[in-house]
Amino acid sequence: MFGQRLRLARKRAGLSMRSLAEQMTPKVTAQAISKYEAGQMLPSSAVLVALGRALNVSLDFLMSGQVEALDGLEFRQHSKTSARDRAKAEAILIDNLERHLAIEQVLDMPASVDWIERRRYDSVASEAHIDDRADELRNAWHLGMDPIPSLCELLEQKGIKVVETDLPESINGLACHVLKGGEAVAEAVVVSTRINVERKRFTLAHELAHRIIRSTGNPAINLEKAMNRFAGAFLIPGQRLREEAGTDRHRVTYYEIVRLKHTFGVSAAAMLHRLGDVGVLPSNSVQRAFATFARSWRKTEPEPLLPHHGFANFEKPRRFKRLVSRAVGEGLISPVRAASLLDESLDSVERRIGGPTIQ
Repeated sequence: MFGQRLRLARKRAGLSMRSLAEQMTPKVTAQAISKYEAGQMLPSSAVLVALGRALNVSLDFLMSGQVEALDGLEFRQHSKTSARDRAKAEAILIDNLERHLAIEQVLDMPASVDWIERRRYDSVASEAHIDDRADELRNAWHLGMDPIPSLCELLEQKGIKVVETDLPESINGLACHVLKGGEAVAEAVVVSTRINVERKRFTLAHELAHRIIRSTGNPAINLEKAMNRFAGAFLIPGQRLREEAGTDRHRVTYYEIVRLKHTFGVSAAAMLHRLGDVGVLPSNSVQRAFATFARSWRKTEPEPLLPHHGFANFEKPRRFKRLVSRAVGEGLISPVRAASLLDESLDSVERRIGGPTIQ
């Protein structure tokens, strides 16, 4: 376990074994680092502290065993994402998951029910079939056809660990299984803090799709496009959209698209694609829109959702902070430990415990 963590931290830092050895005080050789990573030797306490300092990671990250490995990693990334960025994202995720699992252990919480296993599919017959899968999941989770107020809250209710963190610029999100003792103990979905709420919601739905559809089983259907189709269908049910926008339209106005994007909490580009998917607009009208007035929408969001209002106010993972506060309230951990878990100042944790100071 230590060797795997050390190798990941070194890749995250973009260092060779020799480069890492040169930054160490006390000094160690590249050969010693190779033996650490291979599990053939363990460092002394002084060397362990130096490794953490040189790699800018906590000793908890290097030594903890809550997360044995991440399985089935799926990245929502740019085409030119580097191996270093992927390693950095993986290390950030492991660090967050270690803390999630640690607080669950403190509270002696039972293992989460797997709400997804029975809903997984290895093939889809057609793109329309993907919509059926999204509707089936909504029905199984009793969501109806209304817009979902918070994807974060929904996924956390279903036992999925949701992490919002500062990912490398080239990565918007990722999803995986968390392994411990050779078994999957949790599902995790991660989203970047850099993206707006429209993209955040779509990214969360896209990563949920990766947990539901393992393969299209159809060479004519690209997996990533299938994930996008599922995300759109899960966020914007076809039946509800047709009720809102009508059917067999030749053109939809800018005002209508903006109203719909604010209703469902998605980007204007995603809404335009969805209008084509469900047959409100013919495909040539969607293509013409992206070639003309909607050309810039993939890069610049028109009339974005406002921060701290509506969807933006609710679309935050909250479970971890609730559990830490509960553990402090029950006297199971100290405020200092809570501050470390939350990566916050002790003052902010103490304000959360006792409320604002009355002057």
